[in-house]
Amino acid sequence: MFTGTIAGAALCSGPNHVTSMGLIAEGLACDASREPELLQKYLHEISNLSGNLRGIGLMFFGTVCYSLLHALIRYMSAELHPFELAFFRNLFGLLVLLPWFVRYGLALLKTNRLGLHSLRAGLNVVAVLSYFYALSIVPLADATALSFTAPIFATLLAIVFLGEVIRTRRWTAILFGFAGTLVVLRPGFETVNHGQMLVVVYAFFFAIALIVTKILGRTESSVTIITYVTILMTPFSAIPALLVWQTPSFLQLGIMAIMGILGTSAQLLMTQALKEGDTNVVMPLDFLKMIWAVLFGAVIFGEMPGIFTWLGAAMIFLSVIYIGYRENKILYASKGGDLSRTAYK
Repeated sequence: MFTGTIAGAALCSGPNHVTSMGLIAEGLACDASREPELLQKYLHEISNLSGNLRGIGLMFFGTVCYSLLHALIRYMSAELHPFELAFFRNLFGLLVLLPWFVRYGLALLKTNRLGLHSLRAGLNVVAVLSYFYALSIVPLADATALSFTAPIFATLLAIVFLGEVIRTRRWTAILFGFAGTLVVLRPGFETVNHGQMLVVVYAFFFAIALIVTKILGRTESSVTIITYVTILMTPFSAIPALLVWQTPSFLQLGIMAIMGILGTSAQLLMTQALKEGDTNVVMPLDFLKMIWAVLFGAVIFGEMPGIFTWLGAAMIFLSVIYIGYRENKILYASKGGDLSRTAYK
């Protein structure tokens, strides 16, 4: 079964795979004896928390990182083209990968599926360029609400590419989610602008990337998937950036470095959150991105979403949550397992 993932974020991996954050945690555990006593105590207390509590904490900080990134994109788009912002976000995102290469070397790049990694990176670039441009012209809350449709598209695409069977309940949830999209867009009552349509384009291409990620996850570790997509997206996004190039100032470079670190960190945090905790406990916190979007939009840009944006976002998000719940329930019932655990484990 394909379990829907939310906007950014989560990677599917088999039972023998480890996530990138897991590798980092493992390294910290190995070196614990050389850390100061206070840090050892802190790590020990974290390890004693339940998986769900760790997952909740990771998801919370992941949503904050993503929302701060989106706010910075909107702010910086007044000075630099969104395509250039996308390139530098990918370039500086590589900084987060450096500790992995220091510790594990080129073993991170071992793969027999470079073609699929390249395809995923190309799809992600199209999605990211669409979303970055949309953020420059669409209120943060509207963009966030519409971005929640990505897992719904992924569920539909899983029928075609993965041969999955969708029955009445999930079809109902899918239709309910798309009805929520119409509530946000309100075609016929409001003019649907190209910024809103770009968010839908983002969601569609990101959904295809999720399908490719699911296929890669059968043979590749999460750390290899994240490493390749981060590395390959940098040269891929450089091409459109060169078409609109404007040499940034040192201050702008500093802000974009923060963007890169926020983006890659958010991806890692949310990936590990879904590994640590139960999906039905962790995933609802992804709606915090909507809360942060409204908060940042109001405080920084003076944007206040209307009731239809809130209603549509809630419909889309509830649809995604129910689809994931049903897929997990069916999967684990077929295996005779614990229904609370997820397909990410």
